[in-house]
Formats: sequence, structure tokens, C-alpha cells
Amino acid sequence: MAHRLKKEGKYSYLEIGEGTPIVIMHGLMGGLSNFDGVVDFFPKKGYKVVIPELPIYSMPILKTNVKNIAKYVSGFIDFKGYKEVILLGNSLGGHIGLMVTKLYPEKVKALVITGSSGLYESAMGETYPKRGDYDYIKQKAENVFYDPSIATKEIVDEVYASVNDRNKLIRTLSIAKSAIRHNMAKDLPHMHNPTCIIWGKNDNVTPPEVADEFHELLPDSDLYWIDKCGHAAMMEHPDTFNDLLFAWLQKRGF
Repeated sequence: MAHRLKKEGKYSYLEIGEGTPIVIMHGLMGGLSNFDGVVDFFPKKGYKVVIPELPIYSMPILKTNVKNIAKYVSGFIDFKGYKEVILLGNSLGGHIGLMVTKLYPEKVKALVITGSSGLYESAMGETYPKRGDYDYIKQKAENVFYDPSIATKEIVDEVYASVNDRNKLIRTLSIAKSAIRHNMAKDLPHMHNPTCIIWGKNDNVTPPEVADEFHELLPDSDLYWIDKCGHAAMMEHPDTFNDLLFAWLQKRGF
């Protein structure tokens, strides 16, 4: 997907289609390709899909936190001249989407979260790092999915390279600690933007009760489950994920 990235100013991003922008926030270890299913589906349905590369590994270390990345996303929305966007985030990306919605509610037409951090504190903090141990990294990557075969060698290699890169590792730990600090339980009841929650019933990273809690705390949310599905629903069951999200967007008039 890298060859399709546009570079403008300080932003690198993928942009496909025309229509209401769906701005996607990738997770901590997740590449832009994790959303290939969304990228293939939604432009044909009249949406513009936009994935900015988040500056997780390039911000100054003391500024590498959820709030500053949310500000970066807000700046990107302004830079592109979008009035209102649909935000979609998985894992850390969901947390960033929640933070953007909290800080800039007027910019968010709707929010979509799947396997999001923001409530469950051990979601990101406990699995790092055993540097150098490929089998351990492979096991952790497989644990993200219900079907371990989704964790291809390419995915495992990418995660392995990240945790063995000192610069990336330090920032990974910094953002993981920031995610724990930025627990959003008290904020959610005040966030009235329509929210679609799509969750894997077999998510080991952010278990199903986390989705229930998001649904309970967010005033205007709908919760959908995908069976035999782990932490990254849009990768493991892309067709089901797209169908659920598209039906929700239609129902809500977005």
C-alpha cells in the first residue's frame, strides 16, 4: 500500500474514493494494510477512505502520548478541509478516535471503534517487551487473532522488527503507558457523538466485557459482535465487519 501514500506538508496518508470521509487510525503494531478490506469496500459505496500515518515513532519522546496524537489527527482533518468525518479506529487507534471525539466533538460525525483501548488498562501495557525472542513475538501476534494463521510471517516479522528497534520500542512503551494514564471511563458519558462498536467475541486483548462497558458508558452507541473473532475484526472477518459498519452508517443516515 505504501506506493499509494500521498505526502503533503508534515502528513503522509492514503486517500481513496469520494464522499463522506472515513478517517482511519491504525493501532500501535498495525500497519495501514490492516484496513485493506475497508479500503476495498467503502469507496465503492460512496465514501472517501483516508488513512493518515500516525507519528507514533517520530514525535519527540516526551510528547508521544494519546492526547498529542489526537491533536495531530485533528490538525490533519483541518489540513484536508474536512468539515465532519467518520472516525474509525482499532486498538490504540480506537483510543485516539475516542480522544479526538472528546477534544473536538464538532469535527466528528460518527465514531467507530473495534478492539479499542481506553478502558481496559492491561490492554496494551503487559505484552512488551521480550526483545530478541522471535517465538514469543510470534505467540503474541497469534494471540491477537481467533485464527492464529492470520498472523502471517510478514506480520510477525514486522512486529519483531519494531520491538527490536530501540527507538520504536521506547515510543511503544511510552504510548502504552500513556494509554493506561488516559483511561476514559469518566469522559465517555459526556460524549454524545453516535458510536458504532464492533467487537470480536473472542478478543483476548480487550475482552468482550470491555465492549459492554463502552456500550454502557457511551450515551449514543450500538454494539455488534462478530463470532470466532479476536482483536482485529476488520482483518479477521473483513466482509462481516464491512457489512455491519455499512448497515449502521445507512441506518444512521451517514
